[in-house]
Amino acid sequence: MSFFHSKSATDFIPQSMLQELQWRRLESVLRHTYENVSWYRDRMKKKGISPSDIRSLQDIAKLPFIVKTDLRDTYPFGLFAVSMEKIVRLHASSGTTGKPIVVAYTQNDIDVWKEVVVRSLLCYEVHEGDILHNAYGYGLFTGGLGLHYGGEALGVTVIPMSGGNTERQVMLMRDFGVTAFSGTPSYFLHILDKAHEMGVDLRDLPIRVGILGAEPWTQALRNKIEDGAGIKALDIYGLTEIIGPGVAAECHHQGGSHVFEDHFYPEIIDPETLEPLPDGQEGELVFSTLTKVGMPLLRYRTRDITKLIPEPCACGRTIRRMQRISHRSDDMFIIRGVNVFPGQIEAALLSIEGTVPHYQIILSRQQGLDEVQVLVELTSEKFSDTIRSLENLRKTISRKIESTVGIRVSVRLVEPNSIPRSEGKVKRVQDLREI
Repeated sequence: MSFFHSKSATDFIPQSMLQELQWRRLESVLRHTYENVSWYRDRMKKKGISPSDIRSLQDIAKLPFIVKTDLRDTYPFGLFAVSMEKIVRLHASSGTTGKPIVVAYTQNDIDVWKEVVVRSLLCYEVHEGDILHNAYGYGLFTGGLGLHYGGEALGVTVIPMSGGNTERQVMLMRDFGVTAFSGTPSYFLHILDKAHEMGVDLRDLPIRVGILGAEPWTQALRNKIEDGAGIKALDIYGLTEIIGPGVAAECHHQGGSHVFEDHFYPEIIDPETLEPLPDGQEGELVFSTLTKVGMPLLRYRTRDITKLIPEPCACGRTIRRMQRISHRSDDMFIIRGVNVFPGQIEAALLSIEGTVPHYQIILSRQQGLDEVQVLVELTSEKFSDTIRSLENLRKTISRKIESTVGIRVSVRLVEPNSIPRSEGKVKRVQDLREI
């Protein structure tokens, strides 16, 4: 049983009470959405259903799905359920693949967001008196402001660092006595490398927990971070489309992330048949927002592949957990008939000394055949090795990736920090096959 805080009370209620709360909230948000969002009303009419046809939580499966392209097609304000007078904030995705995803928040939505981030921080055993170094990007990206206002609401001292200027980040972590860090796992690893260059051992600092998310990461990467920094590396899960960070959070038992399902109702579906799957079976994660007012989403397909764990956690929380995201259904690429996921390449790199899990996969087509090139960042020490040593390392990496994914790839070694990043995330795949 973990330390109990009154703001976490809902995390511990019996399932019967939770389901009754979910049902009442689903009824309310469904009526609100149907009456105020023409997109949902039209889609439901095409399926021949109305809110009165939804009589239980299980009936949610009758509702239409919504996907990311629908949000782009209704850009900018087509899915808002209230007038602009009631919208107090807008956030948006980067829009690197077209029009950005725009999301809206009423004051009630902001309050819900703060609540679930507070509950997330309590999962991490972060509390009043802690100093949180927040390296998530601020601005239209939801990561920075989400953690910021949740931390302040809990009484945590928040340092609004954002990304970049890594040497300064290390200096302030040391000088300010930081006890918790929030950011992407790839950026924390970069901070770890920079600290080593500066002669700073993060294991000597008071930092004890890393709140890491916004990109898939492997258990091997968690082990590398925990060993290198002497901290507990814990997952935070969120989507801009749903609310931002704070949809789910991992506790110290590291047995999956607790879903705050009184606000975000989760389903798992078969990504091919779109049929609901039972708890314990892996499939695509779907969310319905139960309390959002400004821009509610019902049955949003996240494309994240996971499963729901029905058993209570050792921490005592009764809300369901979801397994660590293994990959995304739209992340997979097929090369010469072989299914490949970026996480497989990351796992191969983590087993080789001298590399860091900062890489980029470039897909191209040469004379009608698909080709894969993997750019691999090196540590500063390894990059200064002899040409012969680097060539041997390149061959080792190539063989390791081939044995892991089953295809031969071209490997190019690049200097540290040379792979482009956005909001601290490494851009994993660049597909040039259609260009």
